[in-house]
Amino acid sequence: MTTTTATHLFKRSAKPLPEVVRAEGVWIETSDGKRYLDGSAGALVASIGHGVQTVVEAQARQAGAVAYVHGTHFSVPAQEEMAARLAALAPGDLDRVFPVSGGSEANETAIKFARQVHLEHGEGERQLTIGRTTSYHGNTLGTLAVSGHAPRRRPYLPLLKDQPHIPPAYCYRCPFGLEYPSCEIRCATALEDEITRTGPQYISAFIAEPVVGAAGGALVPPPEYFPLIRQICDRYGVLLIADEVMTGIGRTGAAFAVDHWEVQPDMITTGKGVGGGYAPLGAMIVREPHFQAIAQGSGAFMHGFTYGGHPPSCAVGAAVLGYVEEHDLIARAAAMGARLRERLTPLLERRIVGDLRGLGLMLGVEFVRDRATKEPFARALRVAERIGEAAFARELIVYPGSGNVDGVRGDQVLIGPPLVISEAEVDLLAARLIEAVDAVEGELT
Repeated sequence: MTTTTATHLFKRSAKPLPEVVRAEGVWIETSDGKRYLDGSAGALVASIGHGVQTVVEAQARQAGAVAYVHGTHFSVPAQEEMAARLAALAPGDLDRVFPVSGGSEANETAIKFARQVHLEHGEGERQLTIGRTTSYHGNTLGTLAVSGHAPRRRPYLPLLKDQPHIPPAYCYRCPFGLEYPSCEIRCATALEDEITRTGPQYISAFIAEPVVGAAGGALVPPPEYFPLIRQICDRYGVLLIADEVMTGIGRTGAAFAVDHWEVQPDMITTGKGVGGGYAPLGAMIVREPHFQAIAQGSGAFMHGFTYGGHPPSCAVGAAVLGYVEEHDLIARAAAMGARLRERLTPLLERRIVGDLRGLGLMLGVEFVRDRATKEPFARALRVAERIGEAAFARELIVYPGSGNVDGVRGDQVLIGPPLVISEAEVDLLAARLIEAVDAVEGELT
């Protein structure tokens, strides 16, 4: 077949991209000799850093022993080891681990698992999963339906099943026009309002990111939020899904972000950090009683993916989790996160910076046209993208996002370097980002 293009690769972006030749720690080197500081671990994926040879070797050993078995035929020790390590990190009796190939699959799995648990209990009307309007749970049609991120949903709205949504916990822009703590955590009680409005008998689950990632730029809820959410879910028999695809495995300075508020969900989903970028990997972790509802009921979870429990990927997961434990990366994320936040504090003096927020090594910066009124920039100005481009020109990678204000306007960048980042690298990251913001502020003003 003849073609006029120089490549047959279908990339997400049509623009030419630098060619990577090597990566180690927090650094990515390209064929033109540049060396980029990975200030967002890709999309907060490369949690243990690039080039960890023990993980690569574990993957190769498993591939050499057995590369693939179907999950209904065999199990392999790597699956058991990964599951044991994940269960040991999870709170309470979240003891059963269902491996998948990534975060979207994990959340799709959790939505369907919640549905089947209710079926096992004879509650067949429970079919709806409540999400939040500032959220992102994945790119499958099911996860996109419960997501609230308008830019990602917009092209596919005719394909999405209508699911209920409530406003987010977004103190900087309270959707109710209130202030903490006099607000009485209205963003949490909104869940009870939606459950009673729709009818508790129809609600299967509530899904939420403990710290909102791509859709909101590290939105952290008030400390009372998730304990109240847990109470409301218990009151109406609704299962609570904590989407820890981005926050899990130490990113926020705790094993899972829900640990900050001592809340036990019914399900935790994880992805990015469990594979660390070395293999496509994710998992759903569920409470033992919910697993037993199926095990002692119909006997089989009516769901699965071809590569769920892929042996080399599970070997990677076990090795990544072992590396996190061996190098105490959860505590390191808390310490380096505090340093990074302190080093980024000068951004709050910039005219276009409205908010700096986050937990651990998951921080967000929101940009505004007017700090007093919090008025966002017009979308046509592409402020978040320009910040990202200015950072990239300074050999720093960050993760821009938009639409967090009203589904169209709203500019923020997410910062989440590998948890192995050093103090000197933290300082360099902050300096380069401040330079990038100053450059774009100069262009805008």
